[in-house]
Amino acid sequence: MPKMRYGVVGTSWITRCMIMGAKTHPSLLELTAVCSRDRERGAAFAASVGSDAKVFTSPAEMAASDCIDMVYIASPNACHAEQCRLFLQAGKHVLCEKPLYAVPEEVASLQQLAREKGLLFREAIIMLYQPQLEVLRQAVARCGRVSMAHFDFCQFSSKYEAYAQGECPNIFNPALHTGALMDLGVYCVYPALYLFGEPEKAQATATFLRTGADGEGAALLSYPDKQVVLTYSKTGQAAAGSQIVGDKGAVRIGAISRLEQMVFCEQDGTEHVLHTGEEKHVLMGREIAAFAEEALRGACCPGEKDSLALAVSRCMAEMRRQAGVRFPGIE
Repeated sequence: MPKMRYGVVGTSWITRCMIMGAKTHPSLLELTAVCSRDRERGAAFAASVGSDAKVFTSPAEMAASDCIDMVYIASPNACHAEQCRLFLQAGKHVLCEKPLYAVPEEVASLQQLAREKGLLFREAIIMLYQPQLEVLRQAVARCGRVSMAHFDFCQFSSKYEAYAQGECPNIFNPALHTGALMDLGVYCVYPALYLFGEPEKAQATATFLRTGADGEGAALLSYPDKQVVLTYSKTGQAAAGSQIVGDKGAVRIGAISRLEQMVFCEQDGTEHVLHTGEEKHVLMGREIAAFAEEALRGACCPGEKDSLALAVSRCMAEMRRQAGVRFPGIE
């Protein structure tokens, strides 16, 4: 199988982690381009990850180049739709960091463009590319009739101190389509819809920071036979994790975004460890490698991941509407 030449848009820690993950698959992936608004910073970033990748200062310039086959986009959320469209129109496969975009209709439009171009366009959700996803699915089946689930991702933001000192970090800036739901809540919506489908009704609420961003939120997804609770926050660190409860057992999940620290609990209290954990760059490496392999095979027809991404986008848009989360220019 030939190598997939890929470029990255953005030089944040998440991009660095993805590149480190891609390096665990050297026969499949080769970093050939870096896009940064500042050329010197882009060159320094490339050097810091041990690459002689070509540096671009605009996504349009990189999209027009013939030095990449695919791109990993890790720019601010508000830039995703425009940049994804740019690269798809230029004939590049696109793996975009979550969330794809705040407007479901735009997500659907980008998916349609990818289909027309015969390209792969996916959301970078780690859990979808890990073997423990199937382990979780089988464990949920062992739970019997599931009546309740709680998915939680509350993680104290490394940018909260700057916010508390009067700054407005990107992650707390609504103009960039950010906040607790878009950054962390998405990791709760995904397993809910993957396991149980779209809910009959979604109710959501949030509390807001002085910048206008949601600092934390909660949602109740109602199904005919179960209730699913979602909680997420960037202003505090949770300790209890997530769980799925059935009449024959339960599954406890310590880290929902990675599906780590998973344990099956029988009715009598007996516990069976299903999965412990792996370093994040290993998980991300598996993600980008699976994407590249699928693209190289030409497997670009609509699939379950595409349908799920659109359903998640619709659900999150409804949750934002109910909670009063607003982004300038689109709502």
